[in-house]
Amino acid sequence: QVQLVESGGGLVQAGGSLRLSCKASGTGSSFRSMNWGWYRQAPGKQRELVASITSRYGKSYADSVKGRFTISRDNPRGMFFLQMNSLKTEDAAVYYCNTYPSPPNTNWGQGTQVTVSS
Repeated sequence: QVQLVESGGGLVQAGGSLRLSCKASGTGSSFRSMNWGWYRQAPGKQRELVASITSRYGKSYADSVKGRFTISRDNPRGMFFLQMNSLKTEDAAVYYCNTYPSPPNTNWGQGTQVTVSS
């Protein structure tokens, strides 16, 4: 079973930057062949896809973060990342990593909290 650990969140002022990391364990030799995504969920809101990266390094972003966020991956380490620049207050949420487009409901980590102050 895949285990996911997110890290790198914290408190940042609007306009600042953070880099989130996702460590995936239990993927065997399949990590490099999998597609991955960053998701976020604000209180009282549904979880939404923020960014994704395919096994071929194709990238996509939600319109709300395009031009500010960058997703990348490190296959030998079984990790992928989200560089967040020019953060806005509306980016505040708990950020999760998982496969995409259909992440298993049983395989979510605890997420990492991103708080943006004005």
